[in-house]
Amino acid sequence: MSNTIETIQEQINNNPILLYMKGTPRMPQCGFSAQTVQALMACGERFAFVNILENPDIRAELPKFANWPTFPQLWVNGELVGGCDIVVEMAQNGELQTLITEAAAATKDAE
Repeated sequence: MSNTIETIQEQINNNPILLYMKGTPRMPQCGFSAQTVQALMACGERFAFVNILENPDIRAELPKFANWPTFPQLWVNGELVGGCDIVVEMAQNGELQTLITEAAAATKDAE
């Protein structure tokens, strides 16, 4: 297993809410990342992110690891939730708020 895959696995395991995106939450570098960040921020919980533009190894390996070809990718509690379309749809129907709130609450309980 490559170091990059180990890094990805660690990031996913250590961050209950993790977004792989282009850019940063304050400066998204693509429209899909921007929409996903907006949906996540509306949930009101902190989340980790990885700027794949600054991490070309992760950008190359994550689609194979996740079996998901595009970015952004939202991971919650070690599970791939999906990309922009799925996250936005979940935000619109209220599922995202529930998922993010529960993940954040579980993290706070564990601390």
